[in-house]
Amino acid sequence: MGQLGSATFTESPAEDLMKDRVEYKRSNEIPGLVLSEARFSDFRFEQHYHLDYHVALVTEGVQRQKFHGETLLLTPGSIQLMPAGEVHDGISAGDESYTLKTFRLSPELLKGLGEEILEKDRFPASGGSVLQDSLLAGHLSQLHDALRAGPGSLEQMKVEAEWLTLLDHLFVQTRMVKPRFIKGTLTPAQWQRVREYCDVHLAEKITLEELAAICNLERFHFLKLFKQTVGMTPHAWVVRLRLERACVLLSHTDRSLTQVAQQVGFYDQSHFSRAFRQAFGVAPSKY
Repeated sequence: MGQLGSATFTESPAEDLMKDRVEYKRSNEIPGLVLSEARFSDFRFEQHYHLDYHVALVTEGVQRQKFHGETLLLTPGSIQLMPAGEVHDGISAGDESYTLKTFRLSPELLKGLGEEILEKDRFPASGGSVLQDSLLAGHLSQLHDALRAGPGSLEQMKVEAEWLTLLDHLFVQTRMVKPRFIKGTLTPAQWQRVREYCDVHLAEKITLEELAAICNLERFHFLKLFKQTVGMTPHAWVVRLRLERACVLLSHTDRSLTQVAQQVGFYDQSHFSRAFRQAFGVAPSKY
């Protein structure tokens, strides 16, 4: 027998081992977050609990689970929130395998989200719950994939924003928290500081945390005020700024495409070319 987390694997022939797999990855972008993706056929989670907070998605197949004396079927499109200490199990509901993606949030990370999103010093206590929302589940699955792959420097701001926004939607929809409406816009001074910072650091990685900090705001608050000020997300605005500056360089310099891409913050020329074509309808070489 081998032990991995709360999951116990029984030794099996080689062909059976190919059926069941599980991978864990600690997120470099979000301290305190562990991501797991598993495909299970024969493997059974015995009764267990966690010390961290789990958000779980079944993306293929069906998992049958006993929780609080009831039997639950987790299907594609369902999202399960499992607080620390709740006892449950899990097994395939039939002969087919199922795929499970999980966000594991440490108590410290959950506390930080409570402070940032809810402006409370702790996250509200709540029992386990299951939400049926295929659209939100799909977005969470894509975010899970992006975090496991490790977003590039150009995508980090986008992933940071999606992480905060999707968790806010999730916690509101499960009625764990009340919607928080943030009114207003960035002040003219804040907006000027953002523009000046991006002008100076355009060739470098720019993060949501950095932009929020120069405005003396938390990331979630900054994200809302920026969108209400500009009409675009910070990531979309910065990408457009990079592309507009690229147009100027392409028109007035003899730099190569690689040099132009690097000067405006695209470290991958293929990414630069795709973004340029999407924005302007032609490849940068044709501009």
